[in-house]
Amino acid sequence: MHIEISIARQALSLVNDCGETVRSYLVSTATRGVGELKGSYCTPRGRHLIRAKIGAQQPANTVFIGRRPSGEVYSPELAERFPQRDWILTRILWLSGCEPGRNRLGDVDTMRRYVYIHGSPDSAPMGQPGSIGCIRMRNADIVELFELVPPYTPVNISED
Repeated sequence: MHIEISIARQALSLVNDCGETVRSYLVSTATRGVGELKGSYCTPRGRHLIRAKIGAQQPANTVFIGRRPSGEVYSPELAERFPQRDWILTRILWLSGCEPGRNRLGDVDTMRRYVYIHGSPDSAPMGQPGSIGCIRMRNADIVELFELVPPYTPVNISED
């Protein structure tokens, strides 16, 4: 099983070992487009894997700060109090690059850039760029995906 993320279609597909799409989801990748450099706020391309799964058993809309539950649950009122936050909610699939010099090691290391597939407020638009580098998903979708994939599942992020 592996994950294919299309920047052009703003879509994530879970594909089985026979090449059949098992699930498809709309996502939101970086507003600034694609890129691998640290500090670019772009979505990295290439081959990755899920290095860590974070948030199992947490309730939907759990707020994560530094990959830890903050004790908060997202709500419109909380969003009003903290309008500048980049909301990371419900579950985190932390990505690690597999291509040295492209998305692994040095200034292009996806994991050191803290790039995740994660939940976001249900009011956040999907199907169009809007993140600061991560792949955002609806909360119900990230919960489903989280349960379907084990750690080290391959993830390919492409522009097509």
